[in-house]
Amino acid sequence: LPALFKEELKNEEAQEGASVCLRCELTKAAPVQWKIGSKVLKASDKYEMRQPGTTAELVIHDLEVKDA
Repeated sequence: LPALFKEELKNEEAQEGASVCLRCELTKAAPVQWKIGSKVLKASDKYEMRQPGTTAELVIHDLEVKDA
Protein backbone atom coordinates (compact mmCIF):
# COMPACT_ATOMS: atom_id res chain seq x y z
CA LEU A 1 0.00 0.00 0.00
CA PRO A 2 1.19 3.55 -0.68
CA ALA A 3 2.14 5.91 2.15
CA LEU A 4 -0.66 8.34 2.99
CA PHE A 5 -0.79 11.45 5.16
CA LYS A 6 -1.86 10.54 8.69
CA GLU A 7 -1.43 14.14 9.85
CA GLU A 8 -1.42 16.80 7.14
CA LEU A 9 0.81 19.85 7.01
CA LYS A 10 -0.60 22.81 8.98
CA ASN A 11 -0.17 26.51 8.26
CA GLU A 12 2.31 28.20 10.59
CA GLU A 13 2.88 31.89 11.26
CA ALA A 14 6.25 33.35 12.24
CA GLN A 15 8.13 36.64 12.12
CA GLU A 16 10.66 37.52 9.41
CA GLY A 17 14.14 36.42 10.47
CA ALA A 18 12.78 33.67 12.75
CA SER A 19 12.71 29.91 12.13
CA VAL A 20 9.69 27.67 11.68
CA CYS A 21 9.24 23.89 11.72
CA LEU A 22 6.68 22.33 9.37
CA ARG A 23 5.79 18.68 9.96
CA CYS A 24 3.51 15.98 8.66
CA GLU A 25 2.99 12.35 9.61
CA LEU A 26 2.71 9.45 7.18
CA THR A 27 1.02 6.08 7.61
CA LYS A 28 4.37 4.40 6.94
CA ALA A 29 7.98 5.47 6.41
CA ALA A 30 8.54 6.81 2.88
CA PRO A 31 10.82 9.47 1.36
CA VAL A 32 9.34 12.98 1.40
CA GLN A 33 10.28 15.72 -1.07
CA TRP A 34 9.74 19.30 0.12
CA LYS A 35 8.89 22.00 -2.45
CA ILE A 36 8.05 25.67 -2.66
CA GLY A 37 5.87 25.86 -5.77
CA SER A 38 7.65 23.67 -8.32
CA LYS A 39 11.12 24.22 -6.77
CA VAL A 40 12.47 21.19 -4.90
CA LEU A 41 14.20 22.25 -1.68
CA LYS A 42 17.66 20.97 -0.86
CA ALA A 43 19.27 20.83 2.59
CA SER A 44 21.28 24.01 3.26
CA ASP A 45 21.88 26.62 5.95
CA LYS A 46 18.31 27.84 5.26
CA TYR A 47 16.46 24.51 4.89
CA GLU A 48 16.86 21.60 7.29
CA MET A 49 15.03 18.34 6.60
CA ARG A 50 14.54 15.57 9.16
CA GLN A 51 12.59 12.37 8.88
CA PRO A 52 12.51 10.37 12.12
CA GLY A 53 10.36 7.34 11.26
CA THR A 54 6.97 8.31 9.83
CA THR A 55 7.25 12.02 10.68
CA ALA A 56 8.73 14.39 8.09
CA GLU A 57 9.95 17.81 9.23
CA LEU A 58 11.17 20.88 7.38
CA VAL A 59 12.83 23.68 9.34
CA ILE A 60 13.14 26.99 7.51
CA HIS A 61 15.68 29.36 9.06
CA ASP A 62 15.90 33.14 8.62
CA LEU A 63 12.36 33.45 7.24
CA GLU A 64 11.67 35.88 4.42
CA VAL A 65 8.39 36.98 2.78
CA LYS A 66 9.19 34.76 -0.23
CA ASP A 67 9.06 31.69 2.08
CA ALA A 68 5.28 32.09 2.48
